Amino acid sequence: MSEFKGQALSWQIVNGAIELTLRREPCNEIGLATLEELEKFVAALPELAAGGHALVIHSTSKAGFSAGADLRELYHRSQQVEKAEAARGVRDFLERIHTVMNTIDALPMTTIAAVHGVTFGGGFELALTCDIIIADRTARFCFPELRLGLIPGFGGIPRLKRDVGNAVVRDLLLTGRSFNVMKAQQIGLVSQIAAEGEVLRVARATASQMAKFDRTTVLAAKRFIKPIPYDELKQEIEIFCNLFTQPAVKEGLRKFVENEGPQPYLP
Repeated sequence: MSEFKGQALSWQIVNGAIELTLRREPCNEIGLATLEELEKFVAALPELAAGGHALVIHSTSKAGFSAGADLRELYHRSQQVEKAEAARGVRDFLERIHTVMNTIDALPMTTIAAVHGVTFGGGFELALTCDIIIADRTARFCFPELRLGLIPGFGGIPRLKRDVGNAVVRDLLLTGRSFNVMKAQQIGLVSQIAAEGEVLRVARATASQMAKFDRTTVLAAKRFIKPIPYDELKQEIEIFCNLFTQPAVKEGLRKFVENEGPQPYLP
């Protein structure tokens, strides 16, 4: 499937690069519908890789790259089923999203996240699967999960710790504050800063350089400098699932759902 256009995302090959476009309003919340389409994308990757030398992930939402997990969907599902069944559903979702994230992380080609605006929670975690993050000047990065009584669950902590210092991870996780693009570049998270509205153009230009390199060499280099922390990723799922059964999570999700602001995920 070389091209696809779904409710939450689409993909195509542009000038030899695979472009995965997040397109679910209001801000690319990742729920079951998005997960199912991401699984379709992963299934299509062997065919896409035959015609593409790089992957660029970007968003068409004005609000940003992605606000993260669909917390309203998570809350309503937890209200409709028994506690044990809700916990099983969460574990199944996490195992499926980790499979998607790990596959993107390990792709035998250079991967680029072209981000702008809100890049929070699960959206931040998706960006962290990529080899390179290019951001425009509006980008903000945040792990707000502790306000819900949770930790990031899509692989964010092990991947961020892989890419930057542990002190930075503690800062983002334990304070819940957001980093702007200048701070993100300072700590080594963002490699390039683009002018507002120019991030996809810059990412495409960067991806075009990848066509010059031998794929076997690229894969060998990635495996050497970007190991996937599988053991820590499994541990993260266990911690998240254990926390999910705690009363603080139900209360945190309720407050989020009852927030009538236009962007309740903002700090």
